[in-house]
Order: sequence, then C-alpha cells, then structure tokens
Amino acid sequence: MEYIYAALLLHNSGKEVTEDGVKAVMDAAGIKADKGRVKALISALSDVNIDEAMEQQAQPVYAPAAVAPPTAMPAEAPAAAPEAAEAEKKEKKKKEGEEEKAEETGMEGLSSLFG
Repeated sequence: MEYIYAALLLHNSGKEVTEDGVKAVMDAAGIKADKGRVKALISALSDVNIDEAMEQQAQPVYAPAAVAPPTAMPAEAPAAAPEAAEAEKKEKKKKEGEEEKAEETGMEGLSSLFG
C-alpha cells in the first residue's frame, strides 16, 4: 500500500512517477523499498491515467435510495378481529413446526455423511 501512496504523492506534486521517485519517497518515509515491487508498480501504472482512475473512484457506485412519499394514517385503525389474531398465531406455530422438521431432516442428512 505504501508503494501506491508514494506514487500518488509524486503524482499530486506534479512530478513524474518513476522508479527513482518512488524509491526516494519511500526512503524519505523511512521505508526500505523493494526493487521488484517498485518495478511492478511502475509497470502496472504505465498504462493508467491516474487522474481518470481517481475521478472514477471518487464517484459513488451506489444509487441513492428512493424515498417513499408519506401516507396519511387513518384517524382510527379498526381493531383486529380476535379470530384473525388467533389465525395468525396458528400460522406462526405451523411455520415454526415446519422449520424444526426441516432442521431435523437436515441434521439426519449430515449424520449420513459421517457414519
């Protein structure tokens, strides 16, 4: 990472990004530069327009979330019928039972792998 920072520092100061320049920046920072890494960096950056790459990176890659318009709440919400609430409870219990069965079946499949 420090090699890239050295190249960016050279670029931002208006100097050409060269092996000697990167080595000089690294030496000034007290970091021993690896010649192979410096050469690889310079080679990789030879076909890159740094300004364009930085501009592309600065732009957000996500679209802002759409905000739903506010809706008016009814003055008084109708009370849920006790039957509907009871039906919801039964449905929830049924789903929980199905999930437990699916989990047990999955565990049985795992045990066949080991034994």
